[in-house]
Amino acid sequence: MMTLAKLMRRSETAVFLIVAAIMVVIGLINPAFWQADNLFNLLRANVIIGIMALSVLVVMISGGIDVSFPAFAAAAMYLTVLAMNAYGHEGVMLPFIGATLIGLICGLANAFFIHTFRMIPLIVTLGSASVVRGLLLGLVGTSIVNIDRMPPALIAFGRSSLDIGGAKLSVMVFVYLAIAGAVWLFLSRTLTGRSIFAYGDDAESAKRVGFNTRRTVYVAYGLAGALAGFAGLLHASMIWLANPRDFVGYELDVIAAVVLGGASIFGGRGSVLGTLLGVFLLVLIKNSLIIMRVDNTWQGVVVGGVIVVATALTAWRDRKTLA
Repeated sequence: MMTLAKLMRRSETAVFLIVAAIMVVIGLINPAFWQADNLFNLLRANVIIGIMALSVLVVMISGGIDVSFPAFAAAAMYLTVLAMNAYGHEGVMLPFIGATLIGLICGLANAFFIHTFRMIPLIVTLGSASVVRGLLLGLVGTSIVNIDRMPPALIAFGRSSLDIGGAKLSVMVFVYLAIAGAVWLFLSRTLTGRSIFAYGDDAESAKRVGFNTRRTVYVAYGLAGALAGFAGLLHASMIWLANPRDFVGYELDVIAAVVLGGASIFGGRGSVLGTLLGVFLLVLIKNSLIIMRVDNTWQGVVVGGVIVVATALTAWRDRKTLA
């Protein structure tokens, strides 16, 4: 049983206390913050960045880094929407499977270069992001699919909500939580999931104890790509348009959220709960800056500062653990 002292030392506890403190302060400044509509909108804002953060979490636990997921999400979203319009498909199940597969293939391509040629993950994902984004814009097109041309079934799915006390809570929040639960089960209850932690902690040791490191790398990056592809199409359904230039700059926010949640930049450490809390904290910070009418440029400064501080604290914690 976890003691109070151990609980207080966990990253998740620190993030939770910070979130609670910020919410109390904002609530005191502006009591309207506690209205159900505002809280539900805050949860809705977590969905896309949260799913992407889960994809980055898996890669970061494996000891790598992935900055290609925004490009994969944009490609999966745009290609799937164009295909739905071209073939007149009226459902959403097949399109989401298709978008997920597009992301999966892109992620496996990353894994191939990283494992086969022992390349640095940051360099590979930077390159693949540039290639995918360039091919999408150069060969497929740059025009935005607006609400008038969006598939009606996709819009209807994105509009799905539950009426709770007169306020509407998007069903996408439950989709997000379901994906988070599935990722948690995979990482904590399967041998392959545990191999990702072992590989990130020490790849050579993981290989010596019998883990298939090749499969581990392919699973980590394949899953990351699949989640990015799914998130891309879900994003289109929630905002009712598909823009091939979308998700530019998402790398900063998503990586910040994962690091805030306690994941180690050196691999081998991270949790789904911490990532969810990190995402919520980041969205809360950005929402607070908007309420205070802080310019977008300065919002980037704040998020960048958060990454530096959180990374420094993570590095200090890891060194202290090894000492």
